[in-house]
Amino acid sequence: MEDQQRLEEIANELNIYQSQAEMLQQQIESVKASLNELEILENTLKSIKDGKEVEALVPVGAGSFVSAELKNTDEIVMSVGAGVAIKKKFEDASLTITTQKEELSKAMNQMVENLQKISAVIARLSPQAEELMQKVRGSGQ
Repeated sequence: MEDQQRLEEIANELNIYQSQAEMLQQQIESVKASLNELEILENTLKSIKDGKEVEALVPVGAGSFVSAELKNTDEIVMSVGAGVAIKKKFEDASLTITTQKEELSKAMNQMVENLQKISAVIARLSPQAEELMQKVRGSGQ
């Protein structure tokens, strides 16, 4: 009976750790997507800075776009969260992007580290659960 109880405890722990691992994996994927968006933004801004005349597709609604020429590329309107956007000088916008990328990379590295720790615990508990399951099945026969 003691083995059965310990098995249930380990199974519950494994379920919790696996849920945490899945949640971390989703968060890591989300951060990766944000980093990719920042990379695209950074490359686009570099292209704009290097070019004289820049054409862009401007959304006009319902998934439709119109081709437009960018005349003033000295300032960028950037989202700062909560539906708020502010104007920033080109250089300030580039600095903001770099800072955001660094912060996201640090956060992602921490998440990966936590995921590795959780995976190690799962790897340690799984054989224990298997062993107890064999004992419980053997004593139940």
